Amino acid sequence: MKITSRAKANRLLWLFGWTKIPLIAFCNPKIIALDAERAVVRLPLNWLTRNHLKSMYFGALAVGADLAGGLHAFMMAHENRLKLSLAFKNFEAQFLSRPTSAVYFVCDAGQAAAALIHTAQQTGERQTIPVEVKAYIHYPENPELVATFVLGLSIKIK
Repeated sequence: MKITSRAKANRLLWLFGWTKIPLIAFCNPKIIALDAERAVVRLPLNWLTRNHLKSMYFGALAVGADLAGGLHAFMMAHENRLKLSLAFKNFEAQFLSRPTSAVYFVCDAGQAAAALIHTAQQTGERQTIPVEVKAYIHYPENPELVATFVLGLSIKIK
């Protein structure tokens, strides 16, 4: 599987945010790494993503988990010119500590997303798998885990 360059992936994310889901655009995410297995998305801590305690608001954390968990499927569909209906069927979160700086969302579900797309193509039915996303601060030099998420990634090929 060929993965888009990081610069192109960031342009697509910017365009998607501003045209489809402006809340994503307001959070100003950046794709830090994207390969066949791992996706890393960075959300800055700023006045739009910060809560009254000066840590990242849990709504912004949900946006980051959403992006990291769906990025592989989104990019694979784009590269293979597939019309994809992508949604999250469920969402679990464990908040471990307050994120007081930029948060990096790491998802290692690239192979699982590829298999999910293949199964959805074969069956023509909506398919769902759980994907795990971990949120860190001070990544990658001194990563501190601040939250974990499990999202039910659900796709259907149109």
